[in-house]
Amino acid sequence: MPVHTSWRALALAFAASVCGAPLALAAAPAADEANTLAPVIITAQHRDESVQLVPIAVTVVSGKTLEDTNFQNLTDLQFVVPGVQYDPTQGAAFQIRGVGSTSFDFSNEKSVSVVVDDVVMDAQRENGLTGLSDIQRVDVLMGPQGTLFGKNSTSGAIVVTTANPQLGQFTAKTSASYGERNDHNYNGTVNLPIGQDAALRITAYEQGQDGPGNYTTVHKSLGQFEDWGYRAKLLYKPSDTLELLVLNDYQHHWDSSIRVAVSGQSALVATTQAALGVTAGPQNGNDADSSVGRILTTSEGTSIQAKLKVGGDTVTSITAVRGTTYDNDTPADLVPTSTYAYIPFNTGHLTTSKVSQELRWASPTGQMVEYVGGLFYNKLIADQTQLQWATLGAPLNASTTKLYALTGAIGAPGNISLFMARNTTAAAYGQLKFNLTSRFNVALGGRYTYDNNSQSLSYPFVDPTPLVGHEVTFVATSAQPFQPAGSLVGHNFSYRIAPEYRLTDDVMLYASYSTGYKPGGVAFVGNKYDPFHEETVKAYEVGVKSELFNHRLRLNADAFDEDFKEFQATILTAIPGSVLLQSVIGNAGGLKSEGGEATFAWKATEALTLNGSVTYTDAYFTNYVPNTTTNYTNTRLTNAPRWAGFVAADYVRPVTDLLTLKATLDYAYRSNIWTVTGQPAYSEVKGYGLVNTRISFQMPTRGLEFGVYARNLFDHYFSTGWQQYGALGLLHYQSLDASRTAGVFLKYTY
Repeated sequence: MPVHTSWRALALAFAASVCGAPLALAAAPAADEANTLAPVIITAQHRDESVQLVPIAVTVVSGKTLEDTNFQNLTDLQFVVPGVQYDPTQGAAFQIRGVGSTSFDFSNEKSVSVVVDDVVMDAQRENGLTGLSDIQRVDVLMGPQGTLFGKNSTSGAIVVTTANPQLGQFTAKTSASYGERNDHNYNGTVNLPIGQDAALRITAYEQGQDGPGNYTTVHKSLGQFEDWGYRAKLLYKPSDTLELLVLNDYQHHWDSSIRVAVSGQSALVATTQAALGVTAGPQNGNDADSSVGRILTTSEGTSIQAKLKVGGDTVTSITAVRGTTYDNDTPADLVPTSTYAYIPFNTGHLTTSKVSQELRWASPTGQMVEYVGGLFYNKLIADQTQLQWATLGAPLNASTTKLYALTGAIGAPGNISLFMARNTTAAAYGQLKFNLTSRFNVALGGRYTYDNNSQSLSYPFVDPTPLVGHEVTFVATSAQPFQPAGSLVGHNFSYRIAPEYRLTDDVMLYASYSTGYKPGGVAFVGNKYDPFHEETVKAYEVGVKSELFNHRLRLNADAFDEDFKEFQATILTAIPGSVLLQSVIGNAGGLKSEGGEATFAWKATEALTLNGSVTYTDAYFTNYVPNTTTNYTNTRLTNAPRWAGFVAADYVRPVTDLLTLKATLDYAYRSNIWTVTGQPAYSEVKGYGLVNTRISFQMPTRGLEFGVYARNLFDHYFSTGWQQYGALGLLHYQSLDASRTAGVFLKYTY
């Protein structure tokens, strides 16, 4: 593969050239404190450290940055961190460096571990956060992180830290924004001192927006969403050696999104759509279904974190319980069912519950040998019922006497599918860092993991009368699995070696070699029992971290090469005996992700700060032949742009003694991607860029700020996913971010 080899050489040469740059710039003129960058502290190695001292490729997004972009959900992180992608269409999951498994299967682990306040959000369909109120920072760690962070995180970790209660202080803040299509975000936070040793911090939010499309027959918004929830944190610190933190949160999400028509519909469907105001096409956002599609999710949890100082060391215990629900009602007809129906009944209900316990012991930094070690246990239970009843073209009315039970099985008494998954993980991990000289150190880390993943499939019967309105008979379309249940047990030892060398106090070179692992699982593909194997990765990384011109310029860069074996991939394919294309998870023999990343922050003047990042990623299958007629080798991974970048300018300047002008302008770009494995032409999403801005006036002495905002300022349209859906033809999904949203906001702090 000469082209890939050349890019690897280019990325390594780029990092090497950057490594050499700081030496020539070390003797820069002094700058006053107002013109220097503030230090960035993260906990990537389970202790507070400057991001410039951690030998890991990390992108840090502050709570202020998230606030200034006016984004509303953690999934919007893809527009701020170029190395992050999010696919909402195939099981909803993050990707880092182009790599991630997006799957509807319930025994499949996530490639990117989302960790919120030290709790892994591993439930299927849970992405950690909806509202972004009162966030301290988000750390995005690139590459395998399983030795210290996350649960089986083979491609990276997204670590969210929310603001903690403050002892002895009463503070309150509230903000409200309102814009086009009823775009709104109302939130408030209060910090309440409870005596001298305790404090309570509560954040609540409600946000939403009407969609850019319409359900033309029922006159409802298509793509509308509503989120609301709260987070409460109680801190008790009776002494300098003991700290207890109790967290409780609840999140509620509803949206009316659904796939809509692009092309390939029958003459009857196309004519009916046109008569009802729907014009199929690549920018169509309307639908003429008889009912509104919807997705409703809830997520709630409680955790108890205890920190105890033992000498200079810190012992931390994190106990967590969480539960989620995910309900989808997404009929697939495109027109009123009295004219034409395809799958008029398509609903699912998922419930998950989990319990986790982590115990770790960490030394302070700065000593000759630094260490951190711990134990981790996690048990996730998921139960999913899926109901798909179809006419496959015949109208649905009172004379309908037969439905095809796509979720039934030939010879089984039921007409729905019940999946029951049980995933258990136990692990022991540790890292030693040897500070051999004042300039040179080496970190050695390892993690032993035990996994037991099981899943079963059965076919209960549901009375159709409440849904259909009368009794019908059912015809199953697939055979029963030859094995209705199974489990896979996995053992793995992953490790990491990371030397680093400080050229100066402000310039560090580092390298790392790490391995990672994701357990196998049990899938049921087209009702066929089909286990998939564990996934492993070997990753190389070299990089530089530097601060130049007396801390006015921060410049970090790295090059990486990651080789995956038995990568857990999903394809959309025809299942023998089935009438629809189905998402199938299996193992690709080989996958490679290679490229380079660079980030910068520049305090140009006392008033102006610039920051940005750019990523080049080549993520492609080196060996993937899922069947005798298909070969995806050398095709790119889905939803993985080669180029992605982000640049932002923040301007803060006093206008008068009482008034300060604040302005933010940012631009996010990503090159073209394919949303279906194998790069079929219909699934290509062309490259695009989005501009966001926010301008405000602040009255610091009164705690008041007011202004205007705009997301996707130039109204640049893009699609988020394409799908060939049997006789319904080519369909696609659209995003709220593909339409301009402008509005006003007000913020008050007490």
